[in-house]
Amino acid sequence: MARVVRFHRHGGPEVLRIEDVEVPPPGPGDVRIRVKALGLNRAEASMRKGTYIETPTLPSGLGLEAAGIVEAIGDGVDGFAPGDAVSIIPPRSMPRWPAYGELVTFPAELVVKHPPSLGFEAAAATWMQYLTAYGALVDIARLGRGEPVVITAASSSVGLAAIQIANSVGAVPIAVTRTSAKKEALLAAGASHVVASEEEDLEAGLKEIAPAGVRVVLDAVGGPIFTPLTAAMSRGGILLEYGGLSPEPTPFPLLEVLAKTLTLRGYLVHEITGDPERLEAAKRFILDGLASGALKPVIARTFPFERIVEAHRFLESGEQFGKIVVTV
Repeated sequence: MARVVRFHRHGGPEVLRIEDVEVPPPGPGDVRIRVKALGLNRAEASMRKGTYIETPTLPSGLGLEAAGIVEAIGDGVDGFAPGDAVSIIPPRSMPRWPAYGELVTFPAELVVKHPPSLGFEAAAATWMQYLTAYGALVDIARLGRGEPVVITAASSSVGLAAIQIANSVGAVPIAVTRTSAKKEALLAAGASHVVASEEEDLEAGLKEIAPAGVRVVLDAVGGPIFTPLTAAMSRGGILLEYGGLSPEPTPFPLLEVLAKTLTLRGYLVHEITGDPERLEAAKRFILDGLASGALKPVIARTFPFERIVEAHRFLESGEQFGKIVVTV
């Protein structure tokens, strides 16, 4: 038996329960992991509330990131052995492969031996944020040296990962955050510029920083912010939308799109994790960045496993700067 987190109905953090379940041995091609740390993501809160891109059968587990020690391997698994320190690439289906538990089983292709210098908490805070940012900025947008890039929700784990990746390729990260409360922290985290969207004119601020326009925008928010973002973009620019945090409708900026031939593109990290060749390239980029120190996960706060409800409340508070990690 092992403790896992499940929910039997959709709702707030209070619906999460820690329950004892039987964990079967790993099947062919699978790796069973004794979890040491979990990384929390907004996607998990969305699935818990019933607003995620997947609708699970209840009761359901959840979770996309974990790090721990290999406990057992299934038939046909090469490259892993009991005792290896590993972390998990986010799976395509959270209900199928939930990560919130003391023991979890994942396909071997989603398991990575992380660098020895990376502790379990940092390893659990790595893959979702860096894969998401890498896929958008490097794989799709081909962000280049000297280019300005706008990053909204900049104090989130993905936002901070995007700032680090932009710096690693020589680009100029422009952080967009709601208020100036996190401005100094964002500058310290590597942002070249910070614009507080609720305190200043976003369009004017971006145009002052990048008079020729911004080719690449990474947005997690949607809603009314689309208007000033596209107004500040350059001809042929691309806006990658990966979140939709705003509860307000998202306008389609028709005139800007036509006049500048813009691309407004939905993006999911599954585009990278579901393509073996692109995933291998992403893993090399991220592991090299972790080894060199160019990429370093920012952990906002850690919670013990028993306080998963409190951790989810903090996740939804918007107060965090970086990744929330749960230790097991």
